[in-house]
Amino acid sequence: MNINATLFGQAITFAILIWFTMKFVWPPVVAALDERARKIAEGLEAAEKGKQDLAKAETRSQEALNDAKAKAAEIVALSEKRGQEIVQAARDAALQEAARVKAQAQAEMEQEVMKARETLRNRVADLAVAGAEKILRREINAQGHAELLTALQAEL
Repeated sequence: MNINATLFGQAITFAILIWFTMKFVWPPVVAALDERARKIAEGLEAAEKGKQDLAKAETRSQEALNDAKAKAAEIVALSEKRGQEIVQAARDAALQEAARVKAQAQAEMEQEVMKARETLRNRVADLAVAGAEKILRREINAQGHAELLTALQAEL
């Protein structure tokens, strides 16, 4: 009987312990576990959202980088084109300046030729007048005229 009473007393004590644990100990433990599971789930959701945001940011940064490269290539192409235009404009200006200088030199040369011809014409006229004057002063003599004309030819 003692064993039965002890067994019965232990069973009642165990039942009270189960009831006390279920009533007072178990709810805070379950609440703490649920809170911990909720925080873990929120952390996983935040990590997943962070991964998605990171992927979106990488996509946007890659697009921005591609746009910047395209704009840089466009600017380089425009600057090369502008440089070629400047070189061509300078070449055209140099050719025009060379043509102008050449035309000016040609005009100056023609003026000098005209001036030399005019000087030569005046000199020839002076010599012709001098020769005619000498011929007229001398008596009319064929041999003297021939000698005089030979002298005039030598002077020219």
